[in-house]
Amino acid sequence: MNNKLETITNLFEEKEIRSVWNDEKEEYYFSVVDVISALTDSKIPRNYWSDLKRQLKREGSELHENIVQLKMKSKKDGKNYLTDTLDTKGILRLIESVPSPKAEPFKLWLAGLGDERINEVFDPEIAVNRAVNYYRNKGYSDEWIKARLVSIVDRFKLTDVWQEGGINKPVEFAMLTNEIYKEWSGMKASEYKKYKGLRKESLRDNMTDIEVALTNIGEIATRDIAISEKPQGLKENLKVAKRGGGVAKGAKNLYEKETNRSAVSSKNALSYEYIDKKQLENKDI
Repeated sequence: MNNKLETITNLFEEKEIRSVWNDEKEEYYFSVVDVISALTDSKIPRNYWSDLKRQLKREGSELHENIVQLKMKSKKDGKNYLTDTLDTKGILRLIESVPSPKAEPFKLWLAGLGDERINEVFDPEIAVNRAVNYYRNKGYSDEWIKARLVSIVDRFKLTDVWQEGGINKPVEFAMLTNEIYKEWSGMKASEYKKYKGLRKESLRDNMTDIEVALTNIGEIATRDIAISEKPQGLKENLKVAKRGGGVAKGAKNLYEKETNRSAVSSKNALSYEYIDKKQLENKDI
């Protein structure tokens, strides 16, 4: 597997781009000044950013409204200062706003991504091939990839049933999914990811065989109960999701009884490990 941590900072080669992980929003926030420094020849990138920020504000740019100030350690004195940051989407939009020759390769890269997505509209197989190749490059077996694609289709079948029951908002889908997870694993999705040491990575891509099986059982049971009883609205669907998760819990309990081992694992498929700032501060360097 590729042991390079894949975040937007990889686009800037050897330039250091400070970042902060937000657990609640499950998103990285990057230092705008660091990105400006990497994209321009400005000797004082902070001033360059101040001028650009004023321009964005005058133009009523949504990008300006999305700036978040977070404390980051200064490269000069090592102290923490409030710093303008943007999430991944905001940084990509920032790149498009910077009139610099150094930004052109990034703009071409973004344009290439846009072209790829348009081509996928006309030929969806391109997207499937891209997904398969991505998993292969990560080191997953063809058998695993095949099962993963089937599970994605099964997930769509479940969300289709939920939509028929009046579920339309992303937050509602998340709540129902969490209800299934909590019932059989004791954790909602975000807690489960944290237990496995994950951030933006897919939880299912980092599950063991038994965890995948239990997840599938919970979702299939939820789907089939919903098809039979046709619950309407979030409240009724939450009850059904809890019951579906209960079916998976029964399978989990039987598995643990027969194997004398836990069905819930902290293992993941990552070839790298996140290290919190507090851990670094407590280590003797």
